Amino acid sequence: MRLTILGGGGFRVPLVYQALLGDRGDGRITSVTLFDTDRTRLSSIGAVLRQQATAAGTAIAEPGPVEPPVVTETTDLDEALRGADFVFSAIRVGGLEGRTVDERVALDLGVLGQETVGAGGIAYGLRTLPVAARIAQRIAAVAPEAWVINFTNPAGMVTEAMIPYLGDRVIGICDSPSGLGRRAALALGVDPSTAFYDYAGLNHLGWLRGLQSGGVDRLPALLESGEALASFEEGRLFGADWLRSLGSIPNEYLHYYYFARETLAAVQTVRQTRGTFLLEQQSAFYAETARHPEQALELWQKTRAERESTYMVESREVADAGERDERDMAAGGYEQVALSLMRAIAHNERASLILNVRNRGVLRHLDDDAVVEIPCTVDANGALPVTVSQLTDHQAGLVCAVKAVERATIEAAAGGSRDAALRAFAWHPLIDSVTAARKLLDAYARELPELAPFRP
Repeated sequence: MRLTILGGGGFRVPLVYQALLGDRGDGRITSVTLFDTDRTRLSSIGAVLRQQATAAGTAIAEPGPVEPPVVTETTDLDEALRGADFVFSAIRVGGLEGRTVDERVALDLGVLGQETVGAGGIAYGLRTLPVAARIAQRIAAVAPEAWVINFTNPAGMVTEAMIPYLGDRVIGICDSPSGLGRRAALALGVDPSTAFYDYAGLNHLGWLRGLQSGGVDRLPALLESGEALASFEEGRLFGADWLRSLGSIPNEYLHYYYFARETLAAVQTVRQTRGTFLLEQQSAFYAETARHPEQALELWQKTRAERESTYMVESREVADAGERDERDMAAGGYEQVALSLMRAIAHNERASLILNVRNRGVLRHLDDDAVVEIPCTVDANGALPVTVSQLTDHQAGLVCAVKAVERATIEAAAGGSRDAALRAFAWHPLIDSVTAARKLLDAYARELPELAPFRP
């Protein structure tokens, strides 16, 4: 089978390839095509992947090792798509330079600056959605039988914008919900693979409301144990008292909502935003790899370790949650979700995964076509959402408000409507006035070329 990775020069692509190298089953991915508009980044990541393959071959002791997937690189989108069985989309329109603008403009106006949440997420969506729609159209024309796995952020919004062209053959993924479920299960001493997670919401805006094991909901017991809650990331991040008050465990990104004032203050005091840190770090990686391609894998591993250890550092400082748990970094993330999804579809191997798909009536507060993040049963027919408990009034209120923001952003990106873009900013719960929303839109439109159509 052939996998095409859009955004193939992206820093995290080697995580996907490493997961493929570990897949020993029949019908595995045998060919990986990397597509990117930046040839230098493409060459650097291609070098990392080939060195991963060499290292994997050396480490395998059993006779007759399986050949690693063949890697090819191209800057031609149609060439990349032609013949693909699966398309993995992880593009970043505007690059990390755009992300730094997303963050800085918001912070300069006294609003949280974060990649996918709030003002930064809206700006990111406005410049990404038109490109995602064009890609979806090309996939429909060139590889109509391919399954599309979308990891491009904002993942739920982008997936919803691609569905008109690809239908249910596009599925959004994120590692945050599965990571939360796994950590909660381990805190209870439960095998994560045997548990059912009653999780629902939107991408980067969901809650774990139940954890079924052996026919019993174990979440109440977890919430009662301060020791168990303190043993994993979200328990330390939100605190036992607040989690007990909620009666659920939020996705880590809800820290930006529940502790917005404290997080904003923390971010405003740091020397550089997360985007600036990653821009400097990854620019150094790509430059060094271009000079020393023979060290590509070693350089990537070193850079990745630093990247992962500093993830959401401001939120952990606000909560006094300490350093990130090494087990969280080593357990595998979105690449394992992607591999499980591909295997389930390709081999009709029934799997249960938390995915971004159409609601189809599962959550009564949202219409059928709203993309939600929810447990699904996956097989050769794709992903079908399963029944979960309904959102509480609090959860539904926040979810519906943010879904309105997502849809206003999609409308603005599709038609270039300044009014729709302004509504998106003004309606977001983390933006507290129409005046601030207008200033945000004007500032982004001045600084981001992709948002020029929204200038007054």
